[in-house]
Amino acid sequence: MSPLNMHGRPTAEELVDAVRSFLQDLLSDPAPAPARHQIRIAVHALEMVGRELALGPAQEEAHLARLGELGFDDDYSLAEAIRSGRLEDGPALRRVLREDTRDRLLVANPRWLPAEGE
Repeated sequence: MSPLNMHGRPTAEELVDAVRSFLQDLLSDPAPAPARHQIRIAVHALEMVGRELALGPAQEEAHLARLGELGFDDDYSLAEAIRSGRLEDGPALRRVLREDTRDRLLVANPRWLPAEGE
């Protein structure tokens, strides 16, 4: 929860979790296959939103710091430097791209990440 907590309770995280739980409970009831599939998609989307709410602010801060280490202020500038050849492939760029990809996968679907040590 943010230190300011301007909106009070329930928080956005709590609301997302409540709706996700409600939908998961629906999956335990008999339902036609298309409805079950749609519910699973909705649950997955809410899980992503929850992870972004929880992890997003720290990830944004880390991403900006990584961009700064390479001398860029935003993704557009970094992409343009890569496309134009002004920024050559190297360990620093690969580390930034690897860490950014990991952060994105932590939100999108952490199961896509390799297990520790792989």
